[in-house]
Amino acid sequence: MAGIKEIRTRIDSVQQTLKITNAMYLISSSKMRKARQQLNNVQPYFLKISSTIADILHHSPEIEHIYFDKRPEVKRRKAGYIVITGDKGLAGAYNHNVLRLAEEQLAQEDDPTLFLIGQMGRAYFAERDIRVDGEFMFTVQDPTIARARDIADIFIRLFREGQLDDVYVVYTEMVTPMRLEPRVQKLLPLDIDAFPWEPRPGENGLYHQTVQYVPSADRVLEHLVPGCIKGELFGALVESFCAEQNARMTAMDAATDNARDMLKSLSLRYNRARQSAITQEITEIVGGTQGSATETPQPRRSIPTRTVRFLADGSRA
Repeated sequence: MAGIKEIRTRIDSVQQTLKITNAMYLISSSKMRKARQQLNNVQPYFLKISSTIADILHHSPEIEHIYFDKRPEVKRRKAGYIVITGDKGLAGAYNHNVLRLAEEQLAQEDDPTLFLIGQMGRAYFAERDIRVDGEFMFTVQDPTIARARDIADIFIRLFREGQLDDVYVVYTEMVTPMRLEPRVQKLLPLDIDAFPWEPRPGENGLYHQTVQYVPSADRVLEHLVPGCIKGELFGALVESFCAEQNARMTAMDAATDNARDMLKSLSLRYNRARQSAITQEITEIVGGTQGSATETPQPRRSIPTRTVRFLADGSRA
């Protein structure tokens, strides 16, 4: 009976775990849909900013701007890396892959500046005694445009002041629900080739539209580029968040399937143990009954008999 109780306790424990993993799967699914919808709502705005910047660069090819400054005269470039990880585990290899890529990139720099978004990255680099220059807490689980703007403003200021020559963001892109890829994206300086220009209707025909930027193209870029960087950083935050939730969904779905398989195995063991216990009880009962039946019977005591005779007329003799 002790074995049956242990199996019953194990079944109850696995059932509780199954409820937790299934709930985590549903929560991650809801969070991913919400974040994806939020990105889709603001994406047209950032696409319009990018197309406007491309239009300015096409119509003003001679323009020089600090955000497009390659700084070739700098011999020892100061690179800054923004590494986006999760705040929690239970997401498969999501955190491990992006941290491994970040460590490879840091190894290529002489004196990199490291900024972290996420508790898992903080714990990872603390264990390896790697210097962390800045942390942005409470951002991963709730990526918002306002938070992306605050972070982008910091790096724009560091770039303009010359404290950083290059700014990169290391994040995870959800290419497909089954394919998550860590990526390194350059935020600053901007690459002119990253803004392809598409002509407006009639631009190459007889009608040529005159484009004028007020007060100047340089001032317009001064206003638009921070918005573009904010959009890229916000997109990286949302992509990482969606990739994390998708990885957690996959891990929890696998855990739920494993729990169901384990319940089947434990139920089979439980039924076998019960059947064995019942069989043993029946065997004991039958054995006891057979033992009672084979006992030696006690000899009966003889009782003397008395004979009474009657005559033909009915009288006793």
